Amino acid sequence: MENKLYTITIFSENTVGLLNQITIIFTRRAINIETLSVSPSALKGIHKFTITVYATESMVEKVVKQIDKRVDILKSYYNTDEDLVHQEIALYKVATDKLLGLGSIEKMVRQYNISILEMNETFVVFQKSGHYAETQQLFNELSSTVGVLQFIRSGRVAITKSKVERLSDMLETLKKFEDQNN
Repeated sequence: MENKLYTITIFSENTVGLLNQITIIFTRRAINIETLSVSPSALKGIHKFTITVYATESMVEKVVKQIDKRVDILKSYYNTDEDLVHQEIALYKVATDKLLGLGSIEKMVRQYNISILEMNETFVVFQKSGHYAETQQLFNELSSTVGVLQFIRSGRVAITKSKVERLSDMLETLKKFEDQNN
């Protein structure tokens, strides 16, 4: 089996030390975390971890099952890119004088759909959101034309293409089960 990029989504309460417990699961299986993003979810009181990894499907299945065994985890899932709408955000700092040496930057702004966050005598900071390949392409062009002084890319943020969060369906089923047994 070949390694493929998977996005693992974990729903939990906001508990101190939980990130450490989750990363240990990946470390024990020698799986490197490519990106990591954590934020509150659409469900009140529930946080969402979005983690990308290169692994085989069987490895990812085992990791998700292990994560689900943690007390503070409500549920975890894994998806491929086809199941998700996802983006990353990248920031690029370049020297103002070198950038202006190119002539008009309007073409680059339009071509890459970038925003200028700050521009002063010393530097310009661009923001680009998109998939990894898109943010990397801009990085490569800026590196080869004007040089990049600083660069940072966020972790993946992703939502499923399904109507609601998968956790919502699970919680509703659980509530119906509890109502039937009461």
